[in-house]
Amino acid sequence: MEVTEKCDVYSFGVLALEVILGKHPRDILSPFSGSFANMNIELDDMLDPRLPFPSLEVQNKLISIMDVVFLCLDANPQSRPTMQIVSHLLCN
Repeated sequence: MEVTEKCDVYSFGVLALEVILGKHPRDILSPFSGSFANMNIELDDMLDPRLPFPSLEVQNKLISIMDVVFLCLDANPQSRPTMQIVSHLLCN
């Protein structure tokens, strides 16, 4: 396995998912070795249950963040965005 920028992108995706879940995302990552594109995950199933449920505005932002996170977690490293693209997507 070659260490590349795409490995860092994947690690960022794991870390971001861990922050949202409030725990390591192994339960989500292990069953899926492929793409997250066809996954139908409810937001309330993803959020740290220790926190109050967010407002609609925050929910919409979280959904946008999750879209970027799942791009970062693509099983094919060549399909992952660069960190520059990730940063751009998260700032918009």
